[in-house]
Amino acid sequence: MRKRELKNVEWTILIVAVILCVIGLVALFSATQETEHADFNKQCIWFVVSLVIMVGAMLVDYEILIKISPVIYGMFIILLIGVLFTPEINGATSWFDIGFFSFQPGEFAKIFVILFLALAINKIQERGKQEINRPTRLLALIAILGVPVLLIIKQPDFGTAAAYIVAAALMIIAAGIDKRYIIATIILVAVSIPLIYNFILPDHAKQRIDIFLNPEADPRGAGYNIIQSKLAIGAGGLTGMGLLKGNQTQLGYLYPKTTDFIFAVVGEEMGFIIAGTVIILYVLLITKSLYVAKTAKDELGSLIATGITGIFLFHVVENIGMVMGLLPITGVPLPFISYGGSSLMTNFMLIGIILNISSKRQKTIFVK
Repeated sequence: MRKRELKNVEWTILIVAVILCVIGLVALFSATQETEHADFNKQCIWFVVSLVIMVGAMLVDYEILIKISPVIYGMFIILLIGVLFTPEINGATSWFDIGFFSFQPGEFAKIFVILFLALAINKIQERGKQEINRPTRLLALIAILGVPVLLIIKQPDFGTAAAYIVAAALMIIAAGIDKRYIIATIILVAVSIPLIYNFILPDHAKQRIDIFLNPEADPRGAGYNIIQSKLAIGAGGLTGMGLLKGNQTQLGYLYPKTTDFIFAVVGEEMGFIIAGTVIILYVLLITKSLYVAKTAKDELGSLIATGITGIFLFHVVENIGMVMGLLPITGVPLPFISYGGSSLMTNFMLIGIILNISSKRQKTIFVK
């Protein structure tokens, strides 16, 4: 990477991601003392590995990644089919267990679905800006998205599938889709919600929605986790109860505290100040990523950065929302903070691609 390109890199994004990781590692250290910090030690290793992967993603021109994306997309479709035949873990067939590492193809596939989708949109736009509004073109894009989404729903992992949909929706909107399609989609979703709830969603997904609406209906069963999460956040106060001192965290009431509910650990033991700082850091990460999308040198870079922003946006809003009882529980991890090698490596590879795009841009936007 040339000196000029290094100056163009949006380093704030990397700094924010590293700070979030450090906060996550501190929370993990406190949350894993009964297991002699086993997950914390693993996460430290994944952090180092993720930084190496990020550097690679940053140095390889994103146009090369775009060119190979259809092939790797196809490989991940095969992996998403194969993972359906693996043993269930926590009620889902989402992981390949390879001994020292549980590989989750649904996480890594996000990268290449975004890249392939950006390539497809760009090819359509080369024939004319309005080509994106032709039904046949939209159906092709829906097919690219729909195959991995349906396979992930089959696992079942509704949270990850929703992340794909949000990212793709933002990319298609950024590509200039006609407003009538957006309005029609909103109406269709509104009409479909009761039908999906009553006839399509499995019982465990319905239960999560019911508990979200009224967690006190089953305080010792399905509503237990969200009640304990809200208690933990409320108990933290302004400055927190202190590391290794949180009641819900340390006495085993909060589960799973290293992944889905890690933000509750931050809120209970570090308090509102640190929890609020985490939210501010995420806002900064998302806004800077959108700025990279706005200033990218070409449409491809802009679409990719928009899709990556969509991934981060969904995960942050959904995870923090569910931990605070504002959204249904879906089990999506909190980027850079939740425990998980697949999630951490995927997120840092996305960061590497964003930095890659920012290095090629022109920072100044001239207004006529």
